[in-house]
Amino acid sequence: MGGRFDISIVAKDSLTAEQNINEIITEITRIENLISDWKPDSQVSQVNQNAGIKPIKVDREVFELTQRAIKLSEITNGGFDVSFAAMDRIWKFDGSMTEMPSAEAIKKSVEKVGYKNIILDSVQSTIFLKLSGMKIGFGALGEGYATDKCRTMMIAKGVQAGIINGSGDMSTWGKQTNGQDWKIGITNPFKPEKVLAVVPLNSGAVTTSGSYEKFVVFNGKRYSHIINPATGYPAAGLCSVTVFGPNAETANGLSTSMMVLGKAEGLLLLQKFPDYSCVVITDNGKVIKSKNFSYKL
Repeated sequence: MGGRFDISIVAKDSLTAEQNINEIITEITRIENLISDWKPDSQVSQVNQNAGIKPIKVDREVFELTQRAIKLSEITNGGFDVSFAAMDRIWKFDGSMTEMPSAEAIKKSVEKVGYKNIILDSVQSTIFLKLSGMKIGFGALGEGYATDKCRTMMIAKGVQAGIINGSGDMSTWGKQTNGQDWKIGITNPFKPEKVLAVVPLNSGAVTTSGSYEKFVVFNGKRYSHIINPATGYPAAGLCSVTVFGPNAETANGLSTSMMVLGKAEGLLLLQKFPDYSCVVITDNGKVIKSKNFSYKL
């Protein structure tokens, strides 16, 4: 999935822990082989290769993951869009950009993006992308989905506790060996040496989306590497969004969507998900928490 996974398991001995960790690695690899759009033989790549040509039959879990992604695309009015993978990469965040792309180039970059052009057939379990050149991708949901699946698998096996971290998308369960909850630190990108808050988790998920590592500045305005799939313009206004809740896949989708939608619309979106809370940091360093975030900052 293009990211690093860190796995911690509480077990009675290191051999048992290692066996469980290996099972998790096998499961992550299985999911990656289904949904990675970087692997040409994955089911998602097969769907993309047949855009505008024919529907492709996929496993039920790929179908249902796509269904949930489309639902999130609908709720956010395209602020999140599972077909963003077709976007032209006209923005560069490696220091090579000297001027903004033209409005025409930006508009053209999102021509093939549009979740409404994804046709699902539940009976046949097929996905069809109507436009040639369309693509779907799970870059904003896949790691959260994988950590959730692995947590469910370990709990079903009777594993008491653990934490699975997929590049900052974390699923936790149980308690540490000292009997305490897992402790998750929220970093302020403007003061990286200090932790904003330490949040205890014993059965939940946390994800962070941020622009503090990849961005460009034009005319004094900061543009993040997270692009609004509806407009083609980078998200601006928020530097970091951390979402807490029961499920990493949903939290992952929400944190990405909130970065795109901005502070006001993002907090309104979160109100539709009462089991989830958040901390957002604006581009000028202001820290804002949702009303239901119960920890002191």
